[in-house]
Amino acid sequence: MNVILILIMSFFWMLLLYYSTLTIAGIYYRVKKKSPVTLDRYPSVSILIPAHNEGIVMEDTLSAMSRLRYPGELNVYLLDDGSTDDTADIGSAFAQVFSRIHLIRVPDGEPKGKSRVLNYGLSLIDSEYFLVYDADNQPESDAVIQLVHAAESTEKAAGAVGYVKTQNADTNWLTRMIALEFQVFQLLMQSGRWQLFQLGSLAGTNMLIRKQVIDDLGGYDVNALAEDAELTIRLTSEGYLLPVVPESRTWEQEPETIKTFIKQRTRWLIGNLYLLEKVFLSTKFWRRKAFYHAIQHVTVYLFFALLLLFSHVFFVLSLFGLITPVYAAPILMFWFMSYVVYTSQLIGAIVTDENVTPVNVFTAVIMYFTYAQLFVILLARSTGMYLWKTWIRREVIGWDKTRRFRKRMF
Repeated sequence: MNVILILIMSFFWMLLLYYSTLTIAGIYYRVKKKSPVTLDRYPSVSILIPAHNEGIVMEDTLSAMSRLRYPGELNVYLLDDGSTDDTADIGSAFAQVFSRIHLIRVPDGEPKGKSRVLNYGLSLIDSEYFLVYDADNQPESDAVIQLVHAAESTEKAAGAVGYVKTQNADTNWLTRMIALEFQVFQLLMQSGRWQLFQLGSLAGTNMLIRKQVIDDLGGYDVNALAEDAELTIRLTSEGYLLPVVPESRTWEQEPETIKTFIKQRTRWLIGNLYLLEKVFLSTKFWRRKAFYHAIQHVTVYLFFALLLLFSHVFFVLSLFGLITPVYAAPILMFWFMSYVVYTSQLIGAIVTDENVTPVNVFTAVIMYFTYAQLFVILLARSTGMYLWKTWIRREVIGWDKTRRFRKRMF
């Protein structure tokens, strides 16, 4: 038992050191002065917005699209995937007023989901780049320019990745914690990996990609629920780079209820488990810098998950006196440092993002004992569903749409 504990400690200490280094590098990348970029010619860009019954948020989304500033050719395509609400009506109304906005009705097909819709959209456009936004996104007016500048000024870039911020962060404790999670793991960690290794990861939204590149790769994997992570590894395995651009910001709505949150994250985790299976079955996912993405996937969704589950079981058994270990290592210090590093990352994120408030600091202090522990429950649920549906019943797991919420008026 003591040997197992020492192995667990060693693994966690390495992770703590790694993520601490990423945090510091990410903060440095965020605050360092970047040279301004100007282009002699701005390439054409198509914005693709997959949508299914998004009437609650569609007016705000298309209003934000109409305010985008871009000196080159820019077209916005609302890809209506069989909506039965007023999504298409809103899209049609905007298309009549703004020449750059177009409503596209996607034919019915299988499997359902974002990847199939994006592939259909890609078959209709001939721009040099395309940019994906989720249906609830409100990008800032210079978001497209910032991404194009990064992609055009970075050698071997397949595109660029922006920053996703939470527009309903102050709704309740859950949305505050999601917003802080995004600030750390979707921004600081991203920025740190780019600063140290020139590695970027697609975020599913606010991401720019060269159309010719994805055409060469055969488009999106229609069975991938985490299509962004799957495409990231394929792009990286071909030697492409994905520069991280914190200055390109979009605002999106996050789940406001635990039920919606669990459904969304279960879909994300099932998608990542599907990708984990592909990583083990295909050697191409280990080529070039894709090796680092593959290692991270195996580390987080296999080794880390198993060790975290073991630590929880160990804690419960010790609590009820079912086992009495003899500690041969500073276990208490290990848990204390885990909490310190995790919380320090959150504090560092809100300081760098200049949104330090008593509520945000308190949220950061309690997240390790609350929000972070949901990962074990979600991963167990997702693993069970994935094994049951794909390995036992041999079914294709369908897309589970995230519920949207009406904007609150204050």
